[in-house]
Amino acid sequence: MSSHENYYVPAQSKWPIIATLGMLISVYGVGTWFNDMKAERAESHGPLIFFVGGLLLAWMLFGWFGNVIKESRGGLYSAQMDRSFRWGMSWFIFSEVMFFAAFFGALFYIRTFAGPWLGGEGDKGVSNMLWEGFEYSWPLLSNPDSKLFPPPTAVIDPWHLPLINTILLVSSSFTVTFAHHALKKNKRGPLKAWLALTILLGAAFLVLQVEEYIEAYTELGLTLGSGIYGATFFMLTGFHGAHVTLGAIILTVMLVRILKGHFDGDKHFGFEAASWYWHFVDVVWLGLFIFVYVL
Repeated sequence: MSSHENYYVPAQSKWPIIATLGMLISVYGVGTWFNDMKAERAESHGPLIFFVGGLLLAWMLFGWFGNVIKESRGGLYSAQMDRSFRWGMSWFIFSEVMFFAAFFGALFYIRTFAGPWLGGEGDKGVSNMLWEGFEYSWPLLSNPDSKLFPPPTAVIDPWHLPLINTILLVSSSFTVTFAHHALKKNKRGPLKAWLALTILLGAAFLVLQVEEYIEAYTELGLTLGSGIYGATFFMLTGFHGAHVTLGAIILTVMLVRILKGHFDGDKHFGFEAASWYWHFVDVVWLGLFIFVYVL
């Protein structure tokens, strides 16, 4: 079948219930893991439970997206279905925008309102009564309760690893765009080369991010437990790193499909959606570099 004029309705599938179970088990595993860490238990089943949930999710993604690829390659999708995919991906990226907006909002609130109030500034500055003599500054290297939350000795130099990572991600945004243009012109050689280079740039970013984390923990005392600066730093950069990892995996799947001969100049929304996501990841990093590292 070369085309499907009506809206395609797939047969009943096991994947939604497997996805639900995978997410339930994963979240339960993380909660168990964190609670056991808080209770200072030597052994915890949380990591194992989380791993099982992750395996279920990986199986679901492999199987469900495999079905979608087969249906698309079989000519079962119409122009209406293509619009549905585009709307779905657009709303997904919008939800991710709001996800990071919440964390950036928390950072803004802490730096603009809560921190100065603790330092005795503004109408709510009476909070200074809790820690008399506390002076607020950002980045916060002197916590109100230094015994409970030992502050870092220094912060990450933005003009070293973060700047290199910025160059890597911005460059990857250009390379994935070059790959997209090559695909539109059905130039398979440049398409493979530019996409492979994009994946390598993403992998290099992740390697440098790990190196930065090691430096933060071992040399600077910057950890999740080093106060509000450490918490916001690792929450924002950590979630972004997870998104880069996911984006790199998606692009790798696209490369494998391209090597198998999938996509052409007119029909390639799978690749296009992956490039949308990668551009989103790049834009978020620019915000992180400016508001977390530089300012």
